[in-house]
Amino acid sequence: MTVEEIARACHEVNRGYCRTIGDESQVAWEDAPEWQRKSAMSGVEMHIKGTTSPEESHEAWLAMKVLDGWIWGPEKNPEKKQHPCIMDYHDLPRDQRVKDHLFKSVVQILTREDL
Repeated sequence: MTVEEIARACHEVNRGYCRTIGDESQVAWEDAPEWQRKSAMSGVEMHIKGTTSPEESHEAWLAMKVLDGWIWGPEKNPEKKQHPCIMDYHDLPRDQRVKDHLFKSVVQILTREDL
């Protein structure tokens, strides 16, 4: 599978998970803005290159967001560049930390060669 195909799967798993916790803000991969798709592909590449923990994955995502001008906000708002997960991994609510574990797991499963 290509990096984009794996990123798409990660995105859709995340979208499905978000719906189970009452977050309807995630759009389908086809409708996702370019910055969101690039972010997912960057995360996939990071996991493929080495052993990356869910915490390291979040911290890399956080650093990229902050560098791009995003700040903490109570709700995700791309126009204002606000996101409720702009915080240290250990300060995230459990339901948000789960997303980093799911992302890592999907990458690991889809890159296994013994399946």
